[in-house]
Amino acid sequence: MNEEERIIGAESSEEDETIELSLRPQLLAQYIGQDKVKSEMKIYIKAAKQRDEALDHVLLYGPPGLGKTTLAFVIANEMGVHLKSTSGPAIEKAGEEVLYSAMEDFYIDIVVGVGQTTHAVHVPLPPFTLIGATTRAGQLSAPLRDRFGIIEHMQYYSVEDLEKIIQRSSVVFNTKIDPEAAIELARRSRGTPRVANRLLKRVRDFAEVKGEEAISLVTTKHSLHLLEVDDEGLDQTDRKLLRMMIENYGGGPVGIKTIAANVGEDTDTIEEVYEPYLLQKGFITRTPRGRSVTQKAYLQLGYPPKDEK
Repeated sequence: MNEEERIIGAESSEEDETIELSLRPQLLAQYIGQDKVKSEMKIYIKAAKQRDEALDHVLLYGPPGLGKTTLAFVIANEMGVHLKSTSGPAIEKAGEEVLYSAMEDFYIDIVVGVGQTTHAVHVPLPPFTLIGATTRAGQLSAPLRDRFGIIEHMQYYSVEDLEKIIQRSSVVFNTKIDPEAAIELARRSRGTPRVANRLLKRVRDFAEVKGEEAISLVTTKHSLHLLEVDDEGLDQTDRKLLRMMIENYGGGPVGIKTIAANVGEDTDTIEEVYEPYLLQKGFITRTPRGRSVTQKAYLQLGYPPKDEK
């Protein structure tokens, strides 16, 4: 199963983006979770507004689905300015180099003319804030990364914060959900709001077909069982990856390229989508020789404990 087909995958479809727009908070006070990031950004924004200056350039990084783009819109709203967005692949190497002077000194040099008439035109820019959102800050070139004055790491969400997000989303979806069901859904959402909203949509379908006025705990558990999402938030792809490492390679260590080839994904997808959650939950460890499956994963998947002799 590829990433686009995963019920709890991190890629966002056009439908997801439309839903996320309706779910997005407008202000920091409305943004649930990421308390450390919010408290720091609140200070930076207040200071910039007091000085009547543009906010320093901001880099937000962390696994997919944690609300980096949403936070970028919130920052713009808090600053009282509009946000223009583009994708990273749209910026080639030459474009990145143009950003250096733009970010640091608010100007760009544009080369115009042909042949002997070629010359550079110096174009000053009004002060602006560049907000970068990436899953892997380490892949940015050092010159670009160094020009961000504010760098924030987005963390996985707690069950408590995810429960609040699910309750808020259920209102947007015009759906009622029992508190126990919201907690269960939060527990299985991989610490990720985007996953929580996707699962909520699917569980809502089951509840509506059953004629429930509110999504119940029983229906939630039954739905997630059919969707093959276990009590730790692992889906069939996560389990396929772990089983492959256990059954084919004795639990590891296994190189990232070997894992990617066996799962049928590229290494970037493994490192950006699958691996962070498995590492955070303690199902795999990372060593210089590759990735290894932990005793916790053996027990979760029903294998006898690994012989560590």
